[in-house]
Amino acid sequence: MKNLERDKLETLLTIIGSNPSLRLAHFCSDGEILVDMLHEYCYPKEYEYQINCTNKHFYEENVEKFKDFDTTIVRDFSLERKSYMMQGKQYDFIFVTTIIEEEFQEEFLKRLHRIILNSGNVLIFIPKGNHNERYKWIELLEECNYVATSTIDDLFEHYDVIVSKKMHGWGK
Repeated sequence: MKNLERDKLETLLTIIGSNPSLRLAHFCSDGEILVDMLHEYCYPKEYEYQINCTNKHFYEENVEKFKDFDTTIVRDFSLERKSYMMQGKQYDFIFVTTIIEEEFQEEFLKRLHRIILNSGNVLIFIPKGNHNERYKWIELLEECNYVATSTIDDLFEHYDVIVSKKMHGWGK
């Protein structure tokens, strides 16, 4: 993942707001700036931030870095695992910056759906200007019972962000 602009990330993080007891999960294989900023945002507010590292090396870097923070949890995470539910936890926001292979995207969204709280949001980072990928994700989100999907395409230099919501009573 190319570096994200710190000031623009601060703007994006305003989407989270400041409700009590929020939980965030992040599926990533790299991207130190976003991981650090999400931690910096969550830690003072005592929000739980789970970093699901899909790259072993990135996991090893982060497990050491965040070992002394009880609300930032680092997991060595395989996208192929049957269920993403751990300890019955559901998340208010899910950030996806790891690459999800096209043939696995629908299954990935179905697995995410189970761990997102009702009215929770998923934010998927895709390469800037890749309209085919954008429309494919939007179509899959709709098919997998996500609603209110929109794209933030004027914030980052190298990425567009697709934002979608799980609505109460939708899906399984």
